[in-house]
Amino acid sequence: MFASRTPSALLLSVCVAASAGGQEDSQSTRLFNGKNLDGWTCYLGDSDVPCDQVWSVKDGVLHCTGKPTGYLITRRDDFADYRLSLQWRWPGKPGNNGVLVHATTKNELGVWPKSLEVQLQHEHAGDFWVIGTEIDMQNGEQRRDGRRHLNLTDDSEKPLGQWNTMEIVCRGDRVTVRVNGELVNEAHDVSQQQGAIALQSEGAPIEYREIVLSPLEP
Repeated sequence: MFASRTPSALLLSVCVAASAGGQEDSQSTRLFNGKNLDGWTCYLGDSDVPCDQVWSVKDGVLHCTGKPTGYLITRRDDFADYRLSLQWRWPGKPGNNGVLVHATTKNELGVWPKSLEVQLQHEHAGDFWVIGTEIDMQNGEQRRDGRRHLNLTDDSEKPLGQWNTMEIVCRGDRVTVRVNGELVNEAHDVSQQQGAIALQSEGAPIEYREIVLSPLEP
């Protein structure tokens, strides 16, 4: 039997569900406006390749060729305490990629900036990779493999070609990740707690849309 709820409790439940689902509010910011790359800058391992040969926008979708290796990064570099939601899909053969949060120093590890990577690699979405940073997590010794910190489930992604949704919540020294509404990873004692947000170009074509950032209440 489910306990009965008062009208106020039901309203609170709806509000919490909407927040967890990544719904926009009046303070949310669309980091990607669906038209161009305003607010972003590009960094590639091969400086001879123009950014617009790797990153482009069409019909509200951000396209990345995946080559050469590099990333698209927000010009603003002080994001902290936020919920980041985005959608991604593999238009062809899937591959490796990721979202970098708390990104700071360039070339911390090869082309990559100092950051915490939230993995988008096919069938491994939600793994953490530390790039010059440190984290801890529940059962960390069993789930750590070098710089990689394994997620809780590898079956949260949708079939190839369909849009997936990722929600990354960064609050203080904690980072929580959901894929298509399912909790897939959580870290605490994160050593770096603010910075820019970046999208990797790492080998395979990938598409993004609906990149929205919402500040968290204190």
